[in-house]
Amino acid sequence: MRRMYFLVPDLEITKKIVDDLLLARVDERHIHVLARRGTPLEELPEASFMQKTDFLPALEQGVAVGGATGALAGLVALALPVGGLVLGGGAVLAASLAGAGLGAWWSSMIGASVGNRRLKEYEEAIEKGQLLVMVDVPKDKVHKIEELVKEHHPEAECKGVDPTIPAFP
Repeated sequence: MRRMYFLVPDLEITKKIVDDLLLARVDERHIHVLARRGTPLEELPEASFMQKTDFLPALEQGVAVGGATGALAGLVALALPVGGLVLGGGAVLAASLAGAGLGAWWSSMIGASVGNRRLKEYEEAIEKGQLLVMVDVPKDKVHKIEELVKEHHPEAECKGVDPTIPAFP
C-alpha cells in the first residue's frame, strides 16, 4: 500500500473527491481527511489518532533502539561475571526483550503526544483552511487515482506519495 496526499482548497471539493474515490472502489477506511481544528467534517472520514500522531514511527524506533540497548546490556552482563553467577544466552535474550518492551513503551508515549512528522509540511496550509486528504491505495492503483483526482478536480494539489504505509494505520 502507498499513501497519497492531496491538498484541497475547501470542504465541498473534498466531499466530491471522497465520493469519486469511493466510486473508484477505494474503501472508506483507506481515506483520511485532516482539517484545521474545529472544522466540521460532517460525513467525511476524519483522520484518526494513528494518522495525526507520530505513535507508530516512535513505537518502531523504540523497539529497535530498546532491543539493541538491551542486547548490549545482556552481552556486558555476560562478559562481566558477578559474584560467581554464570549467565547464558538466555540473559541476552531476556535483556533484549526487556529493552525492546521498555523502549517501545517510552517512545510510543512520546510519539502519541507529538504531531505526525510527515504532516509537518502541510500544517501551514491546513491552518489557512485547506484540507489534507490522505488515501491509502495499492501500489498499482497510485497512477490511476492521481489521474482521477487531477482530471475531475484540478484545484486539488497532489503533494506526493509515501513509499510505504504501516500495516495497521
